[in-house]
This record gives sequence, C-alpha cells and structure tokens, in this order.
Amino acid sequence: MSHTLPRKVIFDTDPGVDDAMALYYALAHPGVDVVGITTTFGNVTVQQAATNALYLTAIAGFEVPVTQGVAKPWVKASEAPPDFIHGDDGLGNLLTRQDHSHTLDPRASAQFIVDMARAHPGEITLVAVGPLGNLAMALMLAPELPTLVREVILMGGTVLEPGNVSPVAEANTWNDPHAADRVFSAGWKLTMVGLDVTHQVILPVSLFARIAKHHQHVATDTLLHAVKFYADFYSDLYPHVAEIHGCFGHDVLAFIYLTNPELFTLESGRMRVAVDGLAQGQTILRRRHINYPQAGWDAHVPLTHACMEVDAKSARQVLEDMLMGDWLKPV
Repeated sequence: MSHTLPRKVIFDTDPGVDDAMALYYALAHPGVDVVGITTTFGNVTVQQAATNALYLTAIAGFEVPVTQGVAKPWVKASEAPPDFIHGDDGLGNLLTRQDHSHTLDPRASAQFIVDMARAHPGEITLVAVGPLGNLAMALMLAPELPTLVREVILMGGTVLEPGNVSPVAEANTWNDPHAADRVFSAGWKLTMVGLDVTHQVILPVSLFARIAKHHQHVATDTLLHAVKFYADFYSDLYPHVAEIHGCFGHDVLAFIYLTNPELFTLESGRMRVAVDGLAQGQTILRRRHINYPQAGWDAHVPLTHACMEVDAKSARQVLEDMLMGDWLKPV
C-alpha cells in the first residue's frame, strides 16, 4: 500500500470461514488497522457471528471492539444459515474452544459505524463481507455518512459470473437485497469485489496447513480446521476445486483489493440490486451508455466500481506472505 499510515478499517462481517481468513489477513497486514468489527447475520446467526469475532480476535491476541448488529433482512423473510457450508458454529464445527475474557461493545453495529465515522471523518474504510443491513441502518441513522467515510469495499454480488444461490444472485446481496440496493445507491466511493473475481482465486487446504505448521498456534490451527470443512463443501460442488482440495477465497479478496488494488481490473457503472422475483439479489451493472427507458438508471444513481479480473496467483501469494509473517500475539 502506498499510504504511510495504516488504513483505519471497520470490518462488517458474519464469520464464517472465509470471513475468518479475511480477519486474520487484515490483522496480519501492517497497512491495515482494524478499528472495529461489526457483525451481522448471514453465514451464521448474528449472535454466533459476534461470538466468533470475539473468539477469533482473542485467540490471536488482538483487542478489537466487536459489536452485534442486524439479526434479519430489512424486508424479506429470513433464511436459515448455511450450516452445510460453514458448520453449525460457522467455523467448521470446532471440537473445543479456549476460554477468553473478551466481551461485546454494547453499541449496535450501525451506531458504532456512525460514531467512528464522525470521530474520524474521511479516515474510515468500511470493508463489508456479509449482508448489508448494518450499513443500510447506519445510512438511516446518519444520511451524511457517505461524506464521512473514506470508501466502502464489499464482497458481494456478481456481474457476469453465475450466482451461487440462484442463477444470477450472490448470497450476500440475496440475503438482504433491499439493504444492498440502498448501500449501492448511497453515493459513497464503493468497490464491489464479487464472484467475478472470487471464483478465480482457489485456495488449497495445503496453504493453510503450511501456515498452521509454521506458527504452531491455536489461531492458525482453528483456521485450518475451519478451512478443511469449507473446502470439503466446495470440492464436492466443483471438480476443478476438488483437484487441489481447496475453496474460494471470497471475503479475503475484499482486503486484498484494499491492500493491492493493482492486482484487479475494474469496470465502472451504475449498479442496482433486484429486490424481488426470480432475480432477487441480482446485482445489475449498467455497462453501456444506452438511453434506457426504464427508471432506475438515471444520472443521480452513483457510479460503482466492480472488480472483473484478478491476478489470482499474486493474490494467493500476498495472502500466504501475510499469514506466514510475524503477526500473532501472545495470549
């Protein structure tokens, strides 16, 4: 990263195996200062997401404020968490958990986002890798939020790649499409790191085994356990992933974009999210300058940047270099 000071980041997350990868990458990277973790429903319930965020930071030796946020979608009915992907506990069904003393910040996630943005105007980057209810709620609490936040980077959506919960929808935008459309339309600098690039980056279990062997630490052992469960799901689903017994690095790509944007190719256009019907959750990027007769593509809709290509080999190397470094702290 070219910035001399670490980038202040609020990590909005629903951990989640790939969320755990992303969190540990962010904590390991000297260019990232995780100033808060706001949790949401998605891969697990919001209560489990908060529990996991506290646990993952505690065992790695970090003190980061963790808040609990929205528990259900803004409008649509709630869905059951995908325990077949992440496990009942979100971390591959850990056999045991170490005791720790970390506790939640009492503020709701949306209030925490607003408070931090007002305290550090122009400095906070929101990296959001779950359903976007916390960001939508923060916008309702503080309509001026887009002028206070440095930028938003989110893992979600897809432009050309088929969806993973429907033929056209990615899980995070599908889980709360009304919130997603509100966030895409808010007017802040926003970059979408969606399935177009995350499906290009396959991370083998062997990578996380090397990291765990190198560190001999409960945090990297926990991550390896979770990744094995996650990789079993993806290897059953995709033969080309099974060849290396791996998984997609969905959420960590949002942070790799933050730290190494040169690895990505972007397109810009007006983005909207379909909120109902067969296309519910679809992220639709206006890619051509046609005078469409439908409402919703007007000039007032802000531009979104969407990642379309990534140097997958370099992204994997960046991840490995960070997680193999000297970042874990004594507990």
